[in-house]
Amino acid sequence: MWESVPCGTDFCSVLAWTSHMRQEKHMKSDVIKRGVERAPHRSLLYALGCREEDLDKPFVGIVNSFTEVVPGHLHLRGLAQAVKEGVRAAGGVPFEFNTVAVCDGITMNHYGMKYSLPSRELIADSVETMVEAHAFDALVFIPSCDKIIPGMLMAAVRVNLPAIFISGGPMLAGRFQRNGKTITVDLNSMFVGVGQVAAGTMTEEELEELAKVACPGCGSCAGLFTANTMNCLTEALGMGLPGNGTIPAVDSRRTRLARAAGRQAVEVWKQGITPREIVTPDAIRNAFVVDMALGGSSNSVLHLMAIASEAGLSFPLAEINEISRQTPQLTKISPSGEHRLEDLDRAGGIPAVMRELRGLLNVDTVTVTGKKLRENISGVKVKDRKVIRSIKRPYSPRGGISILFGNLAPDGAVVKSAAVAPEMLVHSGPARVFDSEEAATSAIMKGAVKPGEVVVIKYEGPRGGPGMREMLTPTSMLAGMGLDSKVALVTDGRFSGATKGASIGHVAPEAAAEGPIAVVQDGDTISIDIPNGRLDVGLSSAQIAARLSSLPARRVGVKSSYLRRYAETVSSASKGAIARGLP
Repeated sequence: MWESVPCGTDFCSVLAWTSHMRQEKHMKSDVIKRGVERAPHRSLLYALGCREEDLDKPFVGIVNSFTEVVPGHLHLRGLAQAVKEGVRAAGGVPFEFNTVAVCDGITMNHYGMKYSLPSRELIADSVETMVEAHAFDALVFIPSCDKIIPGMLMAAVRVNLPAIFISGGPMLAGRFQRNGKTITVDLNSMFVGVGQVAAGTMTEEELEELAKVACPGCGSCAGLFTANTMNCLTEALGMGLPGNGTIPAVDSRRTRLARAAGRQAVEVWKQGITPREIVTPDAIRNAFVVDMALGGSSNSVLHLMAIASEAGLSFPLAEINEISRQTPQLTKISPSGEHRLEDLDRAGGIPAVMRELRGLLNVDTVTVTGKKLRENISGVKVKDRKVIRSIKRPYSPRGGISILFGNLAPDGAVVKSAAVAPEMLVHSGPARVFDSEEAATSAIMKGAVKPGEVVVIKYEGPRGGPGMREMLTPTSMLAGMGLDSKVALVTDGRFSGATKGASIGHVAPEAAAEGPIAVVQDGDTISIDIPNGRLDVGLSSAQIAARLSSLPARRVGVKSSYLRRYAETVSSASKGAIARGLP
């Protein structure tokens, strides 16, 4: 193993070190910078400002998802600069490029949300395109929000070059003054507020004042929603340095971590550690264990399945339930509880959670630190037992996510059980059926949904939507109206990580694939038994088959050529909703 060139090293020593590196290690980037036939390529590199001695160094792609549209990504230019400083200090040459980044909050509850999950595939494909076209030696990924993190992780295991992740970090929670009290708030508070206005318990003026403080700055929306869940799980997978998931976006430690990530990218290249050596079946299982202990977003199931698939791994949904049964829930982070990501960070972050879980983890997995997981968490201590409970005194003896099966979901459905009111863990009620999120939202706003009912929203799956929209608006409105402990919601679409209540998504097969959910009608009895992993409709197999045979043909109802292609190629949610390309 080579040592990094220390600061203050004279120029001749640097040249000697890079010459030694050239002799010792072949570089993928040689195909664009070595030999007489690559002279035109070198002229373009010189046009970028490269020096002749840079050709003896590894080329490191900096995959940045910076955009001025998403608060979670607004500050990523600064982090990219820190990453590049780290790459240069370690003897590499950084080249930055960008990916698309969709803000789920801004796209919620309108046509734009159809593009959110499909953007994950665009991100993976665009990274592959840039990396293979330009022959980088190593990569640093800078994501922040929901689909960007898994899209980049999928790309990392696909191209399988030495790589490391440094996220933008979580947003701080906001503070709202109401009725003489200071309330801790976040983006989810806004969606709940809409329901409160509809119920007459909040004025429109108060809602607008809340809007001005709910999201106080840059970073992934405060709370253990999908973005922060996935950034935390990047640590558990071994692809991010300790602190990646919890250090706040505005904390100077985030900048220092970015600089360290840049240096470590060159180090993992030197050691030849690739993502597929890190993202193994044991690492995927570790990520699910940590997810269960955190009570993270239900979307993590979709994304971890997709990442596993890209790595050539098979991970059955049923195994997730086994992990949940064995893993106690150690934290209650918003929206499941009152604590925030900043509290989790102060309590020791993901390393402290993994230290507590060490008996349930495979601690011999490889990580981007160059060390095994056991070394990363050795000596780590929990600093606040109110935030991270002992494995002997957990919030719950089982994990925060459950997979349900039954005649309504033969291939499975997902629920964030940690956020379900105890009285709704087992529930049976009449179905109120809608063919779209908009129709359900309108009915909820008008007060047409009654306690005890089960709202069923179909044709919102990966193929049927298309795009498998998140449905934070209807679930939050139910919460704002005080119905989240009285009404269940079942869909072949999915939910935001901010969702509370008996919200069951990812029902597979989806309605557009003629799954049983397609034939549910108003008044059918829906039975939910989360402790026993069941989701059923009160119909016999013969009744379901008869209704399916009489279903009218249904076409994808969008004009977008991209969404139509996506609908034609996307897999079931039970397999990660991956678009594999035209058959």
